[in-house]
Amino acid sequence: MKKLTILTILIIVGNLSFSQDNSYVSPADPLVSVKLEHWKDWKFGLLMHWGTYSQWGIVESWSLCGEDEGWCQRKGPFSSDYYQYKKAYENLVTTFNPVMFDPDKWAMAARFAGMKYVVFTTKHHDGFCMFNTHQTDYKITSKSCPFNSNPRANITQEIFRSFRKQGFGIGAYFSKPDWHSNDYWWPYFPAADRNVNYDPVKYPEVWQRFRDFTFNQIKELMSDYGNIDILWLDGGWVRPKNKQTEESKKWVSKIYDQDIDMPSIASMARLLQPGLIIVDRSVPGEFENYCTPEQQVPEKPLPYPWETCMTMATSWSYVPNDTYKPAFDLIQLLAKIVSRGGNLLLNIGVSPTGEWDDEAYNRLYEIGDWMNVNSDALYGTEPVKPYQENNIVFTRKKDGFIYAIFLAGKSEETLPSRVVISSFQPKQGTNVYMMGEENPLVWKKLGKGFVIEIPGELRVLPPCEYAWAFRFTR
Repeated sequence: MKKLTILTILIIVGNLSFSQDNSYVSPADPLVSVKLEHWKDWKFGLLMHWGTYSQWGIVESWSLCGEDEGWCQRKGPFSSDYYQYKKAYENLVTTFNPVMFDPDKWAMAARFAGMKYVVFTTKHHDGFCMFNTHQTDYKITSKSCPFNSNPRANITQEIFRSFRKQGFGIGAYFSKPDWHSNDYWWPYFPAADRNVNYDPVKYPEVWQRFRDFTFNQIKELMSDYGNIDILWLDGGWVRPKNKQTEESKKWVSKIYDQDIDMPSIASMARLLQPGLIIVDRSVPGEFENYCTPEQQVPEKPLPYPWETCMTMATSWSYVPNDTYKPAFDLIQLLAKIVSRGGNLLLNIGVSPTGEWDDEAYNRLYEIGDWMNVNSDALYGTEPVKPYQENNIVFTRKKDGFIYAIFLAGKSEETLPSRVVISSFQPKQGTNVYMMGEENPLVWKKLGKGFVIEIPGELRVLPPCEYAWAFRFTR
């Protein structure tokens, strides 16, 4: 995952349009279909990136990659010598000791914010495992890691346990590429870019070892960590050659067949976790049960299940003194995403001591205050035309209620005296309510639309900040 500035994100929100993608394949397993419908109702989830790299406050994994990209730049005393840098990076395991790790605190804050599911990075591209795998010693429970003696050393297990107690759906992020594995970046050849550094067709025995390694690690996660709802696979360049797209070809210097046998992985994973949602990111087909636009919000609903994954700050990983998006932006982004039929998976990076920045908690508490008033306008809803009219977005409950969410301007702290919707009218005789207000509001037909009158006292003392939701039938 790569870093984008807040300004870039806001430009994307305003200008991006997604084409109709006819390559989406609906799940054939009815249990997966049922769970996917539940997931679509959750709307709001938490993503966490965390690993040894947090000690340096750098982007996760990518500084190990030999590509000439901004997110791959190396910093620090070893930056001029790649091999010394890689050795120092991998040696971070010997100083990783997140003694302030408290997943119960995270789970309670996320629940207050209205989040319904969590996706945690069990392993990123650098190959460091935040779970007690038996396939490698490059892991949090290794004897070389000072945290290994902590009762909560199996971090993935502790996170899943804490969030499960709070009623969360559980998602395991797992990187398909593994840059620490000698069977992915084979030491016989230098690694030119993010891809496998040999031809798997020419060296099938090496590639088969990597396939077995990947299969066994995923099997561990599916076997030993309780109920799992989502297997969230990153590293979309690891795919069969015949699955390459024009977009994915930009990631490769040579188009190797990096087939890790997803049918076998999916069959095993769903045998152990019936109904498991699998997200093989950016690889179209039967194993991409929902799509994941990164740091992007489409202008209109998409014809398949989707989730925007986005950073709360500027980086996916922990960076000291990072800039966190204001609650104003996060709340309005959530409302826009839900009005287009998507979910928001909001990322928080974890510090080397195992903590969130105070600003992350502050944002969650502000979002939670807003959700306490307006969550009914989001959970279990679907898009309804016209989706958005000026600064108002629309959702529809399955019982027929329509919600119009008025998004305030940057300097708009009070409601206007009248809210005008011009594209449709409520059902004759229906009441219009503002979420958080017990009494119905006066509304009148206005041409093909209608106008909602806002009383003076409600304008001055609205039930929440940043966005206000109105409920009615149509």
